[in-house]
Amino acid sequence: MSIKDKLAGNVLGFGTAPLGNMFRDIPEAEAQATVDAAWAQGVRYYDTAPFYGAGLAEIRLGEALSRHPRDEYVLSTKVGRLILDEVEDASARALGEKSGLFAAGRPNKLVNDYSADATLRSIEDSLKRMKADRLDIVWVHDIAQDFYGDEWLAYFETARKGAFKVLTRLREEGVIKAWGLGVNRVEPIELTLDLTEAQPDGFLLAGRYSLLDHERALQRLMPKAAERKTEIVVGGPYSSGILAGGSHFEYQKAPPEIISKVERIKAIAQRHGVSIKAAALQFVLANPAVAAVIPGASRPERIAEDTAALKAVIPADFWRELREQHLVAANAPLPGDSN
Repeated sequence: MSIKDKLAGNVLGFGTAPLGNMFRDIPEAEAQATVDAAWAQGVRYYDTAPFYGAGLAEIRLGEALSRHPRDEYVLSTKVGRLILDEVEDASARALGEKSGLFAAGRPNKLVNDYSADATLRSIEDSLKRMKADRLDIVWVHDIAQDFYGDEWLAYFETARKGAFKVLTRLREEGVIKAWGLGVNRVEPIELTLDLTEAQPDGFLLAGRYSLLDHERALQRLMPKAAERKTEIVVGGPYSSGILAGGSHFEYQKAPPEIISKVERIKAIAQRHGVSIKAAALQFVLANPAVAAVIPGASRPERIAEDTAALKAVIPADFWRELREQHLVAANAPLPGDSN
């Protein structure tokens, strides 16, 4: 069974990183209303992680979903970051990994741990925070962040011997339905696909397959995933918000060259009467290796925009002009292409 089947046909999911107070302190009522809006719009796949606000997103998501039957939605979270009872002081948080992203999240300290014991503990803790009795999909989180430097290969090796084996066993026992990596770099996915002993069901790739950034993924990852019949869930289709009216790219203020590229895409979109959100979502889903896309949101009205963007009719001339202007790779699958 493919990851698409395990997602029960949900091609549009909800990424909950913003619910962890990413970039801003979100009122509790607004967070709950956002999940409620997703449910009302028919969204039935929800992805979260302990890293998002040091458990805040999981707590908020669990509270909202507790009002609905568990069999009616697909739930995924991640392992690799353990939340400790220890609280970081303000100066440590300002300098740490959470600075800027989740500075307004819970103050608990996080540690990287991809071992077998940590994987089991992480799953148990996530279930408690979400008040859930089971998980459908578990992703091994951020195994190759840029700030790890060359150390990411050591983290990968720990995960190969620890998290990969534990998650494979849990899948075989029927405790979870699927597992894979949840990362924002293509290298660990390519490395995992080359392993003979690891058989993940799919991958969550954030930021590396979007309208703004997709060339590297197209070089080797997408063909290799298709060859292995392993599908990909795409996170961050709006590239940290720059494609949805925001000012961030790669979780930081967008640099001038990215802003310029977005303005060029916007100009073409305006000429053809196209929403840039619609272009971003439909571009991602045009790739046959992509099983689903999970944009994030922290305001209820954004959910309706996402569902409308998915259904919007985009003229072929729009995609043709993007390709002619070299704003998308020549080999990128586009909506309407015959594959």
